[in-house]
Amino acid sequence: MYLCRISPLNLCYSRVLGLFIQASSLKVPLISSFCTSRLSSSSSMEPAKKSMKKRSEEGAPSSNGRLLKKLKNKSGIGMESEPEDEETGVKVQSGRVRVLKAGETGGNGPVVYWMFRDQRCNDNWALVYALEQGARLNVPVVVAFNLFDQFLGAKARQLGFMLRGLRDLEQSLKVLGVPFFLFRGEADENIPKFTSQCNASLLVTDFSPLRIIQNIKENICHRVTEEIPVHEVDAHNIVPVWVASDKLEYGARTIRTKINKLLPEYLTEFPDLKAPQIRWKDESPVEIDWENLIAEVLRKGGAVPEVHWIEPGEQAALDMLMGSKNGFLSTRLKNYSTDRNNPSRPKGLSCLSPYLHFGQISSQRCALEARKFRKLYSQSVDSFLEELIVRRELADNFCFYQPNYDSLQGAWEWARKTLRDHAGDKREHIYTMEQLEKAKTADPLWNASQLEMVHYGKMHGFMRMYWAKKILEWTSGPEEALSIAIHLNDKYELDGRDPNGYVGCMWSICGIHDQGWRERSVFGKIRYMNYAGCKRKFDVDGYIAYVKKLAAETKKRVPIKEIMEHNN
Repeated sequence: MYLCRISPLNLCYSRVLGLFIQASSLKVPLISSFCTSRLSSSSSMEPAKKSMKKRSEEGAPSSNGRLLKKLKNKSGIGMESEPEDEETGVKVQSGRVRVLKAGETGGNGPVVYWMFRDQRCNDNWALVYALEQGARLNVPVVVAFNLFDQFLGAKARQLGFMLRGLRDLEQSLKVLGVPFFLFRGEADENIPKFTSQCNASLLVTDFSPLRIIQNIKENICHRVTEEIPVHEVDAHNIVPVWVASDKLEYGARTIRTKINKLLPEYLTEFPDLKAPQIRWKDESPVEIDWENLIAEVLRKGGAVPEVHWIEPGEQAALDMLMGSKNGFLSTRLKNYSTDRNNPSRPKGLSCLSPYLHFGQISSQRCALEARKFRKLYSQSVDSFLEELIVRRELADNFCFYQPNYDSLQGAWEWARKTLRDHAGDKREHIYTMEQLEKAKTADPLWNASQLEMVHYGKMHGFMRMYWAKKILEWTSGPEEALSIAIHLNDKYELDGRDPNGYVGCMWSICGIHDQGWRERSVFGKIRYMNYAGCKRKFDVDGYIAYVKKLAAETKKRVPIKEIMEHNN
């Protein structure tokens, strides 16, 4: 049955980024589609080979590395040719596609797009690619989504937001003529079974660098029938992660130039979506009882209730980006460069990270729209694009090429050594996980940041750095500090379980994408932050008062006692 961040920016680098983006002047429609081209199962796989060679040299094997190594003699990257769309002239960038499993086009059934990270209809290169391949093969296209049971600890807050967005997505796909199948359980069982049942011609999936998803994809490649090819499309990054770099980058300064050089090629407009000519005529997806499904998820994940300041879905995401009432670009961009690092001015943020995390909006769409404002607010646009493109894609690079992206083993040797050397240093305070989760520390600023995350589902980016560094200072060692920081981030942040979250914690605690600083107790050479420094940078009392107001409003909806009882 089918059941259906962070660190201060160098503005001169940002200006360079803006100039690269300004150089490619393109028109901007709001809906996506694709053009026609041919895939070759024997095409070159040089980017993947270079990537694997580099990872082998650096001693950093990973799950996707193991898979590609097995397949490198049979599979390919990209397409044989890149013919233009007759109406738009837009080309398919071959670098967006990796062949995870080669095959002589499976059965005569549909192209199946297993959607995971990019949960949208518009501006989605993976969907565009699936539609193009369906047209080439003269077969229907279907979208399959697998609902995991509390994926990596996700609760009502995250799952409710996601499911409400998927409910809208189902309707958008229906208008397009693409059926939406929803499965529950294990994806590496459900997806191969579905492709077999429908005699799929091709399995397409979007890209995620997370270890668990790469392992699932490896299992799927082994479990689908031999004839079915599996292709992966990076629809999340503007420059595909394997194209931007073939190795683990040291920091923003080492990847920035590489991305900038490729932006004119990859920061292009999306063509219009075209409904598939061949429609799905087999068994229709079982009607999804969204209300009951959402109610079930909210009940099971009630330890972390939903937040109400943000609406899910593609349209809501576009409104947050450029709506006339409170859109970031239309009403809040002007002061972004000065206010984004000031926690006492929360309206200075874009508030787009939840939408980007769930793929309800494309970073490429955000960049295309933002550059229109560059003549008005060049400094703010440059700062926004640095965060949106360079910093986000740097996070994907880290998680893709470093399999230990969530542990001390993923840190550079200098950082591991200095943390080991100071692990036994005396701490002024030692707090338990429970005390930290309940914001029971002697630091009112840290308590406010924790409560902002608990009640609002989103901690200010500047405070995330301070928050994680104090956990290092207040726990028995770096391993415990990192574990607690990731746990709390993933539990309460609406955009938790994300490469940006892992990198944010690793930057704060393990010095990833940073440099060594003056050595001191506990921190060693890891960058230090303290309360006095925060007081010099922003209105600490104003921020604490703002969070108290947020918490009071939330308690009216869900008493904090009820939240904490769920957590015990």
